[in-house]
Parts: sequence; structure tokens; C-alpha cells
Amino acid sequence: MNNPFADTQLWFGLFGGLALFLFGMDIMTRSLKRAAGEYLKSLLARLTRNRFVAAAMGAFVTSIIQSSSVTTVILVGFISAGLLSMGQSVAVIMGANIGTTITAQILAFKVTTLALPIITIGFLVSFIAKRDEWRQYGLMVLGLGLVFYGMSVMSGAVKPLRSYEPFIAFMTTLDHPLLAALAGAAFTAIIQSSSATTGILIVMAGQGLIGLEPAIAIALGANIGTCITAGLASIGKPREAVRAAVVHTLFNVAGVLLWIGFVPQLAELARAISPAHEALTGMERLAADAPRQIANVHTFFNVINTFVFIGFTTQIARFVEWLIPDRPLSKEEALAPLYLDEVLLMTPSIALAATRREIVRLGEWVRDMLNDVLPAVISRKRSVLETIARKDKAVDNLHREIVGYLAKISTGDLSAAETDELMELIEIANDLEYVADRTAADIVTSARKSLSEGVVISEKTAVIISKFHAEIVKALTRTLQAVAGRDHELASKVRSKKKYVASMKRRIATHEVKRLTADAPNRLVTYAREIETVELLDGIFKIIRRIARTQEQKTDTPEPEEA
Repeated sequence: MNNPFADTQLWFGLFGGLALFLFGMDIMTRSLKRAAGEYLKSLLARLTRNRFVAAAMGAFVTSIIQSSSVTTVILVGFISAGLLSMGQSVAVIMGANIGTTITAQILAFKVTTLALPIITIGFLVSFIAKRDEWRQYGLMVLGLGLVFYGMSVMSGAVKPLRSYEPFIAFMTTLDHPLLAALAGAAFTAIIQSSSATTGILIVMAGQGLIGLEPAIAIALGANIGTCITAGLASIGKPREAVRAAVVHTLFNVAGVLLWIGFVPQLAELARAISPAHEALTGMERLAADAPRQIANVHTFFNVINTFVFIGFTTQIARFVEWLIPDRPLSKEEALAPLYLDEVLLMTPSIALAATRREIVRLGEWVRDMLNDVLPAVISRKRSVLETIARKDKAVDNLHREIVGYLAKISTGDLSAAETDELMELIEIANDLEYVADRTAADIVTSARKSLSEGVVISEKTAVIISKFHAEIVKALTRTLQAVAGRDHELASKVRSKKKYVASMKRRIATHEVKRLTADAPNRLVTYAREIETVELLDGIFKIIRRIARTQEQKTDTPEPEEA
């Protein structure tokens, strides 16, 4: 027969169908993450130390977002924030491989005939729905329909290959499991979707174009190819990202090596556990039986791999941490963004959570500046004061990165709650940057003047002002804890310190008035500088209370903030 590869309809059908498949997957996963992102975030964050629960949650989350690589990337933020240990994340990554097999199980049903009705229903729901939640559900259905339709287009396009001898001869070269696995890994690395690779295998099997054994080997290789996405995403990222990508790769490669020598046995198992169409014979039976057999064996070896390796999550975590140790940060890297990963922007709720962690990190830097400034003022250490002034530039840089990242999040399709959280985070970031400015500019400037004027704070006065300063540093520490944990009660406790701090300030003022009559050099200048420092600290406390207010339970009549 004529060469079907010379027919442009075949190429347009094959690649056009693949494009529809991938586009449908993208629409479906984006809508699922948009509708369930907050739930998925809280689900991952609440994982217990039970590795089996962690694996189950990894499988569930990945079955929703249909990307083990994205699950791995999301985990990085939780590991960095201390919400998950490396050992727990290993179990989640193992479970993620099981989650990716759900697509194959769905596609193995004869669903292509339902493609157009599903697309119609999905479009109508997304077009008519007024509520965003229902619109996202409609888009999910629309995406699923496009996945099915893409498979239908590919299936029709490759049909002529059933009787093309050169193609059949090429497929026989894939009888060697290792070559077939390498082909699956390479193809999956190119299209960056193991689900798409499995979908194409099911299409080819449904046309009788590929045998069960080579299809299994290619599916095994796809498990390795999918690691490329996470590997590329980890380039230039923190150590936690690299470690998670390495775990993902090690687990998948080890799993493939475990099974690559048992492809014939896996094929026999697939035939044993899958329904058979005994009334059919030859290629017709192969086309009828193979799709479900591929889906079943794909799920089987991923589940078994997880159960084989899940007992070694702690050892795997330790090995990876040894393989990729932490490295000391340079001064330039010390306050570079750590959690603001562009990949997370596709899931706004998770991107906002990452931004919150970055803001807390910014706040801890600001707190350290505030904590160090008064001892430097009292001890007249100019070098420490200059160091604090330089730190303010790093704070300014990170503040700009945070605001820029929040601006990118704002361009997404946010819910009302996400929009409120975004505005809250901008307000907190701005206030923390203002605290840094007041510390590094105002207090340091006042201290420089004290040095040039020869001001020396007495021991008794230093003790009183230091207690006032310590109370304000403690307020900032608790406020950052409230922001990190969205702790309303702790935030209210910080706000309730208003009267106590005011009473401390009055006691300092009384002490300062008494000191005016003391027989000491530069008494009036010293008084002015000490009172100025106290007023600046009091101003910082008001900003801290303003930050704490963002974490209190919202009411219809908020308390007016003092100037």
C-alpha cells in the first residue's frame, strides 16, 4: 500500500489530536486546582507522620491535578516551611505516581464516543453559570471532553498504519523491553506528560498497532520521562526543590529497574486480571483487550512500587539529604526570595501560602534588625548600627520581590477570599518594610547624632528603655507567629498590649523628667535623644499592632487604628 506517513492527514490528525489531548488536560487541571486549590493545600499541610496516609494523600492530590511533577513542586514549599519533613514528602511523591494512573483507567473505557456530548455540556455550564465555582466545574467537564476527543482524533488518524508493513516492522523492534522503555522515557520527556504517553499507548492498542509487552515497557519508561519536568523545575531553586526532584527520579528509576526484567510476567498478570473478549480473535481481540490491560498493569506496578519502597522513606530522605547537603548562603543570597516559585502561580491559593511564608521570613529579618538596634545605641557601637542600615537595603529588595509576586498572583482568576488575602498580605509586607525603615533610618540616624553629640545613656535609664524595647520586640515576634499560623487569638493578645505599653512609656517619661535635674553632662541633649528613641519605638509598636489587626477575626465595625 502507499506510505501513510506521506499523508498529511495522518500527521495533522496525530499531532492535532495530541494537541487537543494536552489542551484538554491543561483546562481540566487548571479548573480543578482553581476550584479545589485551597482544599488541596490544607490537605497536604495536614499530613500526619503516617507514611501510608501521606502516600494516599499524594495519590489523591495527583489524581486531581493529574501531574506528579506539579505535586512534587508544591511539596517543596511545605518542606521549606517545616510543614512536612523530607521523610513525609518521600511518601507523598511515591503516592503521586499512583495518582497519575487514574487517567489511564478512565481512558481505557470506550469513552471517545462521549467526547462531543461531554464537550457540549461542559461548555454550556461554563458559559451559562454565574457562580465561579460552577463555571470551574463546567470547564473541568469541557477539558475532559477535549481529552476524549483528542484520543478519538488520534485513533482515526493512525488507523491506516494497521496494514503498513514498515511501521509494523518498526514496532517489532520495540519487543526489547529496554529499547521500548527508553523510547517511552524520551517521548514523555518531550511532551512532559506521562498521562499523554499512556493515552497514546491506549489509542495504538485500541487499533491493534502495538502489543501488550512493548506497551508495558513504554509505560515503564514514561515513569522516568516524567521526572524531567520536576528536574528542570528544580534548576536554580533551593536545596529542598532539588532534593524533591531527586527523590522523584530515584523512586521512578528504581521502580523501572525492578520491573524491566519482568515485562512478560507483567503482561501475563495483566491478561489474568483484566476482562477478556473471548468471542473475538486476532487483531480485533488485541484491540479490544489491550487498552484495559495496559491501564491495569500501569496501576499495578505503581502501587506495588509504592508498597515496596514505602518502608524506606526515612532512609531515602537521609540519603538524599546526604547526597545534596545544605550550603551556606552568601550575603547576597541571604535575603533572596526562597518561596516565590513561578510554578505555584497556577494555583493561587498555594501561591498565596508561599507568599505568606516569604513575608514571615521578611518579618524575621526585620525583627532581628529591631532586636539589635537598641543594644547598639546603648553600647555606642557604630559598626553594628551601620550593619543594620545595610540590612534595610536587603529588606527593600525582598519587599519589592514579594509585591511583584503578589501582582502576578492578582492577574489570575481569584476568588473573593483569595483577593482579600492578597490585599492583606500586601498590607503586612508594606508595614514590615516600614518597620525596617523606622529602625534603620530613624533610630540609626538618631543614634549617629548621639555619637557625634557625645550622648551616653546611664545604666539605670538603659535598663528601663531596654525593657520597653524588649516588649516591642516580643510583640513583633508574636505578630509574626500569628501571621504564619493565621492565629486570631495570638493577634488579639498583641493588640491587647496597647495599655500596658502605654503605661511603660509613661513610666519612662516620668523617669526622664526626674533625670533632667541630674548632675550629668549633656543632660538636655541626652534627654532629647532618649525621648526620641522611645517615641520611635512606640511608633513601631503602633505599626506592629496594625499588622496584628489583619489577623484578627473580621468584624463589621473594626476598631479605628490610632495614628
